[in-house]
Amino acid sequence: MNKLTAKLAPALLLLLAVVASAADLDQAKSDGLVGERADGYLGIVATSAPADVASLVAEVNAKRKQEYERIAKTNGLTLAQVEALAGKKTIEKTRNGDWIMLDGGWQRK
Repeated sequence: MNKLTAKLAPALLLLLAVVASAADLDQAKSDGLVGERADGYLGIVATSAPADVASLVAEVNAKRKQEYERIAKTNGLTLAQVEALAGKKTIEKTRNGDWIMLDGGWQRK
């Protein structure tokens, strides 16, 4: 996985920077409404999250999946491999105090 990580890291970091740079997403994370999952996608932490948060999560996840598929195809990998690596990277980059999903449950990093 080290060769894979080295090969894909620049593309994944660029994707994460572009997708995660939205002020709305940062605010939703700061408010504890949204968190990063180990599969490389966002999840809704708060059951009472407003509809616009659900829309934001769906939009970001769709963009991430599209980019993960492109990376997988370009590098001869499966979507699952790229998702797993992206999940690892997003959780590593998540700020302390924000939410992450590990082992099926939400927890603060």
